Amino acid sequence: MIVPIELLNVPKTTYDITIDSLPMLTFDTKVAVVTNPTVAGYHLDALLKKVEANELHVVMVPDGEAYKTLDSIEAILDQLFEHKLDRKSLLIALGGGVIGDMTGFVASLYQRGIDFVQVPTTLLSQVDASVGGKTGVNNKYGKNLIGAFYQPKAVYIDPSFLQTLPPREFAAGVAEIIKMAVMFDKTYFNFLKKADLKDESTLKETIRRSVELKAEVVNQDEKEAGIRAVLNYGHTFGHVIENETDYTTYLHGEAVAIGIVMANRLAVKLDLMSLQEEEEVVMILKKFDLPTKYIIKDVDDFYEHFFLDKKSANNSIKFILSNGIGDYYIQKDIKSSIVKEVLSEFGV
Repeated sequence: MIVPIELLNVPKTTYDITIDSLPMLTFDTKVAVVTNPTVAGYHLDALLKKVEANELHVVMVPDGEAYKTLDSIEAILDQLFEHKLDRKSLLIALGGGVIGDMTGFVASLYQRGIDFVQVPTTLLSQVDASVGGKTGVNNKYGKNLIGAFYQPKAVYIDPSFLQTLPPREFAAGVAEIIKMAVMFDKTYFNFLKKADLKDESTLKETIRRSVELKAEVVNQDEKEAGIRAVLNYGHTFGHVIENETDYTTYLHGEAVAIGIVMANRLAVKLDLMSLQEEEEVVMILKKFDLPTKYIIKDVDDFYEHFFLDKKSANNSIKFILSNGIGDYYIQKDIKSSIVKEVLSEFGV
């Protein structure tokens, strides 16, 4: 099963997203696999058996969002220089969204740009993070504020990798799936309400549809000048939650789930979404064991964090909201009093 990426505004930028068992990957160059010890323990041997290259190296980085930093980027670069990779060399990102984002960013930097491919091993990275070319790292000011748009040469999604995924990590990926459905496809949302993602064929169909939806968006808008911003539904709030909790309390998808609840509360306040639709989304999040509550201790401070988000500009915050299930609405310049009133509903 192949989903193509064909960037309409970037000539000759195409690649395939393959959803199937990992094929043999043959490269007439040096290759470095970037991964972490957790993923390596489960999947590195299986990957290495599928890769043929002139030289094959493995670069390890610590596991976790806390290590998604410029220090880690420099450590990866140092190892690539030690292995004497050149401009024709290639990187393979084996892991979840953190590994994919960092590997892509390193690929964009090393000798001004080398090729990389994505082999995502978490549900979140398979349906979202590996598709579309967003790369980067976090800093003390916020999430993914340092990075680049840099497209991979290919993405290989092997659903069998998910068999080793802890339930909490799996649920975090479902949050991104729900995001896509609420924004773009009511039929898909209704499918998810009844779907048993423990069923292999259902899971594969779910991955396919999510990837198709994201591909349609990325093909139109690689660098988030328009419709791609809609993919940040739940993220404006979720990124603040991650920052407030030092990226240690919630997985990214869990923070997004709470952010979706907050965004929907604002959409209800603005008469974009009905109370029934709001409740439907809460129920589907709960169905997949995702968190839906968060206590905001300081509403004003939480609000100010919005201005550190990449989607804010000229002191204006862009909110991505549901215009009913299956449709979206982008709203700027919502009165701070209205937003803070919503935030206060999540207060102590």
